[in-house]
Amino acid sequence: MSDYQYHVDGEIVPADDATVSVRDRGFMYGDAAFETLRAYGGDVFRWPAHEARLRRTCETLGFAEAVPEDLRERVRETLAANDLDDAYVRLSVTRGVQPGKLTPDPDVDPTIVVVVTELPRGGVSGTKPWDDPAVVQTVRTRRTPSEAVPADAKTHNYLNGIHARLELRRAATDEFAADEALIRTTDGAIAEGATSNVFFVDGGVLKTPSDDCDILPGVTRDTVIDLAQGEDFEIEAGRYEVEDLREADEAFLTNTTWEVRPIDSVDGIDVGSGPMTQLLGRLFDERVERRHYESSDDA
Repeated sequence: MSDYQYHVDGEIVPADDATVSVRDRGFMYGDAAFETLRAYGGDVFRWPAHEARLRRTCETLGFAEAVPEDLRERVRETLAANDLDDAYVRLSVTRGVQPGKLTPDPDVDPTIVVVVTELPRGGVSGTKPWDDPAVVQTVRTRRTPSEAVPADAKTHNYLNGIHARLELRRAATDEFAADEALIRTTDGAIAEGATSNVFFVDGGVLKTPSDDCDILPGVTRDTVIDLAQGEDFEIEAGRYEVEDLREADEAFLTNTTWEVRPIDSVDGIDVGSGPMTQLLGRLFDERVERRHYESSDDA
């Protein structure tokens, strides 16, 4: 049983009563968009970027015009209903309930759901939501190419990432269990983690897979690149092999929940944190602190 309250189609309801129709296309076909958000101090970090990506996904799916303008207010109402300032937030928009056929109807009445879970305070005085640097393992599962499903569309169909995480579970032993799956493109280049973007440092250059590697460009990834540019770091986006990551001077993962998480090892080979990872993590915390705990300015 959960004490949380969620936002479902315009109403705040207890979590145990938060349901959608079995004929909802998000359930039937994965025909839905979502965003994972992080609330700090009562408001969402970089809301405009998250909303823009959500609407782009809805546009890709063909129902952007049906998405209402009050999404941010629904998130705020959900946070307030749960008396939460610091939280994980998942915002989902589906095509809604339609007849059970593959071709969608042109008329759309979207289903909109906001789910929240408490997280520790972020920023300079906060607590990281992860305990240790990440143990990363390369998997056989390859990233779905953009020619099949557009990589920049964040949809409910996450079978690619689920399959990768199941590989980690099957490979786990009492002595070794990875935290994140490293997924490659169909031609073998590093793409991303199952739920994260990848960075590594080589000879003082900050490197990350480029958009043409079928990655989902993360909002936290974009923030870290902006922070690195502010420090005049040399940054390179390109195509890299697994060996490049294994042999890196330091490496880290980024996503909305983890923020900046150092990589401990890749396929059992030690990589570890370093000065650039540590600095970017601190700069990220300082940005969160300024924008969400020291002022009310939008992030």
